[in-house]
Amino acid sequence: MLKLFFWLRYLCRRRIVFLSVAAVALSVSLLIVVASLFTGFIRTFEESAVQAIGDVILAAPSGTRIDQYPALIEQLEQTNIVEAASATLSCEGLLHVGKGNVRGVSVWGIEPDRRAKVTKFKDALIRQRQMPGELSFEVPGMPAEVGGFVGIGIVADPNEVTDEYDQPAILEKMIGQQVLVTTGTISQTPEGQDNPKRVLVPFRIADVVFTGVYQLDEGFVFVPIKTLQKALHPDEKGDLATSINIKLRPGIDPETAVAQIRGLWRDFAEEKLGWAPYLIAVTKIQTAREMQHPYVAEIRKQMGVLMLIFGVISFSVVVLVFCIFYMIVRLKRKDVAIMKSCGASGFSVAWIFLGFGISVGIMGAGVGAVLGYLITVNINTIERWIRATSGLKLWQSSVYMFDKIPNVVDWGSALPIVAAAIAAAALGALMPAALAARTRPVEVLRYE
Repeated sequence: MLKLFFWLRYLCRRRIVFLSVAAVALSVSLLIVVASLFTGFIRTFEESAVQAIGDVILAAPSGTRIDQYPALIEQLEQTNIVEAASATLSCEGLLHVGKGNVRGVSVWGIEPDRRAKVTKFKDALIRQRQMPGELSFEVPGMPAEVGGFVGIGIVADPNEVTDEYDQPAILEKMIGQQVLVTTGTISQTPEGQDNPKRVLVPFRIADVVFTGVYQLDEGFVFVPIKTLQKALHPDEKGDLATSINIKLRPGIDPETAVAQIRGLWRDFAEEKLGWAPYLIAVTKIQTAREMQHPYVAEIRKQMGVLMLIFGVISFSVVVLVFCIFYMIVRLKRKDVAIMKSCGASGFSVAWIFLGFGISVGIMGAGVGAVLGYLITVNINTIERWIRATSGLKLWQSSVYMFDKIPNVVDWGSALPIVAAAIAAAALGALMPAALAARTRPVEVLRYE
């Protein structure tokens, strides 16, 4: 009870202590916001990959194609680990949208209804996302025309101030417009030589894709897989794909699923396709998160460096707490001497100041955690307010990949930060507490 009395007395009389509380709070909130933004970016990046391509991807080696993919998909969906699968036939090309508007794109031949079962593809289509029924490449008012989907960043630019797209205006302008993809393929001559050939794939825009991920919206075109196969490989029969996108059943461990899918693929490639063992071995079967691992690892390194820098800066809290508590101890030597002359032990005296330091750390860390939470959750609102008041655009999707700032607090990082802040405050108060414990009442009271 006596300790609480002194803590409250020092807190009310020595308001400079609130400077320590503020320093701890600012340090904690800064570190929580930085850690949450980085981990949120990583989490969003990984989730966007899963939403775009599925949980697991089976990709044929470069220059080869998977024949009879419907049979492979059927076998996959008959297992107890796969919920749905979809095929993709991909190539690179140049998209001609209008006069002077030519850009490089990745062209994916897909089955939209099946892809919507594997990914959140339907949510990305501006026109069809709210429409009932299965997705379709059918062009409104032009049922006989070949339709395709284009990324929103290909056909329009966002507002320079708001960094947002006028989606209704884009749909009104682009739906039904004729575009042309120029790509290429290599065929074999009778003499066995490679024969490069230019391929043109014209289609009309049936919908516009807006995933919120800059790389996807800026550089991807989707056409019917049959149309692309006919254009690229007109002499090849059967159903061709370059990759199979797989969605796992809920609760299935991806690593375990990859091992089972690899075994199923090995049997299918040997028995149905007649592939050589080395081709089967080099076929990539990996999770979407594994595909992003090199990039994510680099982001984590940058996060570690930045957290270290801010951590070193925040270590000034220890120095600040030490200076303030040292001043309090020097000014309150009479109180300390009276307590010790009344029988208080050195440990009890030290604990008054050390406990006071811990209390300061707890108050500062609590305020900092709340402040960090509020800043992180409302980071997009804060960014819009700064943009509206100063005209400064802090977050641009063309630079940071996503149209919104990740705003989920990473409590896994926040709790250690809070604990470290309390420990730092205690460390700053430790030496002044030891000094108070060593105070000799006779030397102090002699002059009082």
